[in-house]
Amino acid sequence: MEIPYVVTPRKDTGLINSKIAIWLFLASEVMLFGGFFSAYVFLRVDADYPWPERALPVIPGLVNTFVLIASSVTVVFAWASLKLRKWRHFQAYMGFTILCAMIFMVLKGIEYNVKFHHQALRMADGAIIEGHLGYELKEDADKHHPKAEDYVLDHKGHKKEENLVCIEATQVTFNTVRFHKDWVEEIIAEAKAHGSKIALAEDLMMKTEVGQKEPIAFLPKGTELSIEVLEKISEQHLEARKNNANLRTDDLREAWKKAKKDYPGKRDWEIADKVAINPDHFADKILTEMPSVAFKLDHPTKLEFFPRDVKEGEAQSRLRDETTIDGKLLESPMVFHYVDALDFRSLAMKAKDKGLDPMAEIEKSWIINHSPEIKEAWEWHKVEIAKLEEELKKNSREPTFTERYRIEWKDFVAKAEKKPRTERDGVVLAKEQIFGPDYEERAKINAFPEHVEIPREQVAFSSKFAPAWNTYYAIYFTMTGLHGLHVIGGALVLAYYLFFGKKMYLSNPEWLANRVEIGGLFWHFVDLVWIFLFPLLYLM
Repeated sequence: MEIPYVVTPRKDTGLINSKIAIWLFLASEVMLFGGFFSAYVFLRVDADYPWPERALPVIPGLVNTFVLIASSVTVVFAWASLKLRKWRHFQAYMGFTILCAMIFMVLKGIEYNVKFHHQALRMADGAIIEGHLGYELKEDADKHHPKAEDYVLDHKGHKKEENLVCIEATQVTFNTVRFHKDWVEEIIAEAKAHGSKIALAEDLMMKTEVGQKEPIAFLPKGTELSIEVLEKISEQHLEARKNNANLRTDDLREAWKKAKKDYPGKRDWEIADKVAINPDHFADKILTEMPSVAFKLDHPTKLEFFPRDVKEGEAQSRLRDETTIDGKLLESPMVFHYVDALDFRSLAMKAKDKGLDPMAEIEKSWIINHSPEIKEAWEWHKVEIAKLEEELKKNSREPTFTERYRIEWKDFVAKAEKKPRTERDGVVLAKEQIFGPDYEERAKINAFPEHVEIPREQVAFSSKFAPAWNTYYAIYFTMTGLHGLHVIGGALVLAYYLFFGKKMYLSNPEWLANRVEIGGLFWHFVDLVWIFLFPLLYLM
């Protein structure tokens, strides 16, 4: 049976079926992205913290804008070529369209990669530090210009990050259902590297079968920690929990039957208080549940965790899988190999809310008083802002909140090159427009404060520039990620027409032209969404 209105338009609408379908689909897409755009506007207007302004590299975003516009033009040319029955021209134009999609995704991938390797830290006093974390160095190493052999290696032979929470562990207690295998293996490997053994300190006593009068040693004292051991305990725990739940359910069912028999004609809610589970009815059938199990280390051992994985405490810390680590929290500062931005806007906002002088409060901040390099940068910044203030007075203007309380990486470079802040854009190298600051090149002039240590107690929150950092990055990655998926999906459809459309072209070229037109409409929508995203996220 031939599907109607695939090539010939409907008489009532003048459109083919697929064109009606794509317009309905695009209407739903407009509502989807419209919701995101509206959410962004409301979140920005009501933000209770300084909203990031022009935090993304403009050049890659601008290039991507022109790339998508060009691809929207060439997809029309590809469709027109099919209408004119010029297959070779269609191939060329469609190939260029797909190439543009690939360029867009490569640039977007580079942009994401830069963000995922850039660290931000919010201090307890509200100051924000941005930069790149370092790796642990040997005591006699040159902290500013380390060589490959100067780095401390972990048990895997990798350079050890300095942003780790260190615990002198004496006991590790695992949740037998939620334990994360990778973390268990990491704990075992770290303990082994320190010559420590993790094992059960006493027999694990459990009733494993119905009818057992006394618990038996399910696992003996001294059983070493392993994934297999935890899985064995977990399996028995889940079996016991299932058995015990069934016993309680059966007893409750019998209790309801008895209550209805004792109180005939009564409604359920009237006799609900007469119904209760009686554990004595099945006490001899209950099996031992083991929701957690503790393993002791034969001597206090230093275990290290990423801050995102652990909530540290003085005597006990907890991992995200509910594993608890008993032991002393060791000194484990957060070390920035390079600091490339300072943001005092939150601190200044809090000071203003309290009726205090923002500049005076910034002068009291921990980072200003404990890092000579950063204090020097702040003093330079104050001088430059004073100059800017005088310059703007001529036009009855004043520095923005961001200009006054934020030091960008360009400012650090301008300071190192002994240039005024007003000329900071002139110090940017071409590749830095896309990839961000060239740290190796800038290290030659000591542009950025290096090896800045922040005590763990001064850290309120730290994260990469990822969705966890703030609302801006959460919605940025959501919207651009969703748009990127649309780019990939659209490119795959167009690529299908390019590489597998020849047979359809030879049998029914008009049908292929209609399909390409539908794909082109979707591609125009993808382009239109980006035209809204670019100024909203990159320029405002």
